[in-house]
Amino acid sequence: MQADPDFKDKLTKRALAEGFSTLGVCAPDATPQTAERLSQFVAAGYHGQMAWMAERMGWRGSAAALWPEARSVIMLTEAYTPTANPLTVLDCRDRAAISVYAQGRDYHDLVKKRLKRLGRWLVEQTGAEIKVFVDTAPVMEKPLAQAAGLGWQGKHTNLLGRDLGNWVFLGAIFTTLDLPRDTPEVSHCGSCTACLDICPTKAFPAPYQLDARRCISYLTIEHSGPVDPELRPLMGNRIYGCDDCLAVCPWNKFAVAAQEIGYQPRVGAPLLAELATLDDTSFRTRFSGSPIKRIGRNRFLRNVLYAIGNSGQASLAAAATPLLTDPDPTVAEAASWALAQLST
Repeated sequence: MQADPDFKDKLTKRALAEGFSTLGVCAPDATPQTAERLSQFVAAGYHGQMAWMAERMGWRGSAAALWPEARSVIMLTEAYTPTANPLTVLDCRDRAAISVYAQGRDYHDLVKKRLKRLGRWLVEQTGAEIKVFVDTAPVMEKPLAQAAGLGWQGKHTNLLGRDLGNWVFLGAIFTTLDLPRDTPEVSHCGSCTACLDICPTKAFPAPYQLDARRCISYLTIEHSGPVDPELRPLMGNRIYGCDDCLAVCPWNKFAVAAQEIGYQPRVGAPLLAELATLDDTSFRTRFSGSPIKRIGRNRFLRNVLYAIGNSGQASLAAAATPLLTDPDPTVAEAASWALAQLST
């Protein structure tokens, strides 16, 4: 189905009115290199415990394979730019450092609602079919966003743009409507290595490559069971995600402000001693509507205990001691490790 010549401009204006920051369009087969890069990533074991990446490589490596009827992929960005330096909390060793994106309401819910509204408008205007995605299917959003001209994957592998910075969420609308394509973006990182240099765990084997097994975001969110003792001290007080490589990107001086009030911090930097007292019910209540809830109380407490062990504050031993007998063996082991760290 061919779109009217001026429809893309109308679509862009509608998207901006909905709260998105930018919109771009690419063909479903615009990223032919993705499948091979993903295959190399998995072959190297960089995906760690994320088995779903290997299991669905066929779809993930090709947007055209995911929905063969699609004629266009509409990529959208939505800013969640913080108003304060997220690295400041790393010096507050008795408090938890939580990634900026997880301090407000769950972006999956907010972005998807916006995508559905925009998608319904598109259907009403054209009669085309659509499918919307926000981390809900095997879609490689970042390469598609680059193909749609919205930015490029930096050396930290995240999307950034000259007029966006890198504090953005991505959403996709696949459609049977044939829309004009945008010019793909190219990298403008130059010789800068700020994101690579700051990584506490050296999770980047090379520029534009990430070994998730060493990434603090992966370790605190995706990795189940005990974390390698070698990596625990490097996690500091980061208990959910890590913003270091994002925060130091020089392109953030052009970052656009977040418009969605739901992204404003409601979690903040809570005291580690307070978090250590959470049982399953209180954990779910406290983080209702937050992406933090999805990792569960046990994995969350494991991270809190590693942060307590890294705090250097002997007074926090009182918070870790009751968890020595926690029913979850990973939590109990983390408590033992934390106390050993504090005693030395």
